[in-house]
Amino acid sequence: MTDQPAADLRVDIVSDVVCPWCIVGYKQLEQALQVTGLPAAIQWHPFELNPAMAEEGEDLREHLAAKYGTTPEQSVKARERLTAIGRDLGFVFDYAEDMRMYNTFRAHQLLHWAATVGRQHDLKLELFGAFFTRRRNVSDADVLADAAQAVGLDRAEALAVLADGRFADQVRAEEQFWTLRGIHGVPAMIFNRRHLVTGAQGVDNYVDVLRQLMQEHAA
Repeated sequence: MTDQPAADLRVDIVSDVVCPWCIVGYKQLEQALQVTGLPAAIQWHPFELNPAMAEEGEDLREHLAAKYGTTPEQSVKARERLTAIGRDLGFVFDYAEDMRMYNTFRAHQLLHWAATVGRQHDLKLELFGAFFTRRRNVSDADVLADAAQAVGLDRAEALAVLADGRFADQVRAEEQFWTLRGIHGVPAMIFNRRHLVTGAQGVDNYVDVLRQLMQEHAA
């Protein structure tokens, strides 16, 4: 699915590319859209899970333990659960013992640029895969430029966007926009600019939401 501004349904998704439940929620929504046959335009918006994280990132398990109090046993179970959920949805989570968490401000700048040329959706999915499937450093400029190139964008231009930070202020402003509107956790999906659904709700629940929207549209 590519950006579809003329679709019957608009879905704004506030998310981060290092948030596992964000890709799970999207894949669930994707299946729900297939079930209902409802065309949708997806617009992604920035949210940083770790805005103060250092350039080199942190060991993922150590990060989760410090931030959420996650024990090693809980971490193993969470990874197993996400891997199974992803498999059912057609997405590969490939966790490793040395996996790291990264800051994503650069990634969001690149996504902002991609939106200006109609490739934001493709790049967003590519970055989810880069982090969770291929365990790449999504704060690294070369990794981000590779992702841009993979979805048909100009690699040199991607590097230039990251080097001069031309969209940094816009990304910060958009992050603040959503935070001021009460978005403090992701994924957060806003349907037709009116209906907020938070968290990964499951395919059936998304189907219910979409059918309710279809009924409203038909009324």
